[in-house]
Amino acid sequence: MVEILFYHLTETTLEEALPGLLERTAQRGWRAVVQAASEERRDALDARLWTYRDDSFLAHGSDREPHAAEQPIILTTEPGNPNGAEVRFIVDGAPPPDPAPYQRVVFMFDGHDEAQLEEARAQWKAQKAAGHDVAYWQQAPDRRWERKA
Repeated sequence: MVEILFYHLTETTLEEALPGLLERTAQRGWRAVVQAASEERRDALDARLWTYRDDSFLAHGSDREPHAAEQPIILTTEPGNPNGAEVRFIVDGAPPPDPAPYQRVVFMFDGHDEAQLEEARAQWKAQKAAGHDVAYWQQAPDRRWERKA
């Protein structure tokens, strides 16, 4: 059974929250694929992952570069899984692929964007109806994640 997680951004932007979740994913030895809704967003996230902290970066690549299969984290706009990832992050309301190949699928959505909220609600209903284990996490005022459902 695939674990489906919903991360509701209320206190930070995706660019601030995503690197920490990807770090934890990498620490577990899992590969990840991040699916953005546009090439512009994919490219902006690509730049952010190299510079999000002065003392660190996340090794990654994008689907527009060669050797995607060798990367621990891939940024894409497509439904494929070029690096054999165990975890898929879906951001900005990108259309999700079949979750079956993954151990975990993470929907991240901006709580200040009505379209993303509606898409997250629709995905919650669809994933739950499909029999997946679903969990909802929301940012607290201190920017920590709290499980709400």
